[in-house]
Amino acid sequence: MRTRRAVLGLLAAAPAFAARAGLDPGVSLASAARRQVGVTTGYDPAYRRIAYPEGDVPRASGVCADVIIRAVRDAWRLDLQRLVHEDMARDFPAYPRRWALSRPDANIDHRRVPNLETYWSRQGALIWRARSRTGGAEFPAPLAPGYILTWRLAFHGVPHVALVAEGGRWPRIVQNIGGGAHDDLLAGMEIHAAEAHYRWRQPLA
Repeated sequence: MRTRRAVLGLLAAAPAFAARAGLDPGVSLASAARRQVGVTTGYDPAYRRIAYPEGDVPRASGVCADVIIRAVRDAWRLDLQRLVHEDMARDFPAYPRRWALSRPDANIDHRRVPNLETYWSRQGALIWRARSRTGGAEFPAPLAPGYILTWRLAFHGVPHVALVAEGGRWPRIVQNIGGGAHDDLLAGMEIHAAEAHYRWRQPLA
């Protein structure tokens, strides 16, 4: 497998409180993700019952999506658990059916990358999508803090999500790909496919 850049991204705009504070929303999101390094030290994909809304598994562990969920809550005070659940309740057939569910499950839906991709697309955030599975083509615009990337991991094709902490020639990402939250070079990732680019502008909940 060749090592390539990810090409599925999300530039997320701030809620109003971040703008009033003079904070760059992407930098705020990246900082919140980086604060998870050393706190989230394990990876646990097991199904758990959690509170709703604002539910979470213990921060010492989690999956790749939990990095994004926690960063959005910490930086923007937005709850992807509630946002995804409410959207799925409005139009459940629009979401992937790969888990053989007959109705939304607020314990797990927002922690599944294909559901997050669907939610962002339904918010009108899709800017670009590759016409075919590229195996990791170049991202179509410079990466910046706060972009969210999703792709399919090499070898087994499992969906994955990470957040850009630094842009530039050698972008860095915060992710939990096993062993907890880590700050890694994007160039070191093995990518099977990565196919779209999002810019999410979510109003205050």
